[in-house]
Amino acid sequence: MKSILGLVLLIAWIFAQPAPTQTMFTLDQIQYGPVPAFLPAGAQLAVLEGDPTAPTGDFTVRLKMPNGYRIPPHWHPNRENATVISGNFKVGMGDTFDESKMTTFGAGSFGYLDPSMHHFVMASGEVVVQVHGMSPLQVNYINPSDDPNRKK
Repeated sequence: MKSILGLVLLIAWIFAQPAPTQTMFTLDQIQYGPVPAFLPAGAQLAVLEGDPTAPTGDFTVRLKMPNGYRIPPHWHPNRENATVISGNFKVGMGDTFDESKMTTFGAGSFGYLDPSMHHFVMASGEVVVQVHGMSPLQVNYINPSDDPNRKK
């Protein structure tokens, strides 16, 4: 009788445990949705790990951008680590968007920007970029009028 009670308690304990968080994704399991309000509309975002809006913790996101998508000059308070998954991602440094000063990074490229580095980006063709770092993910625009939150 004790062994049956023990088995029942073990099964109850197993079912009471929270569902495990998914830690690996095949390409078809990655679910994209609209970008948050601090990014220009038109791209899609998938959260792979963590919560990029949390006050602390790790996060990993993928940003899927259509051809010509731009993020105006901005900076982040935390380091930004980016890997180009597909397409050609153009990055420029400085306070003014200048396409002639951008470098193109193809699929497989990686880069990181330390906090407060002023930069701007653009998609050449459809581009997917994976970004990881420490939360919160914040975008601080050099020109406040570029901030999509102010345009509402």
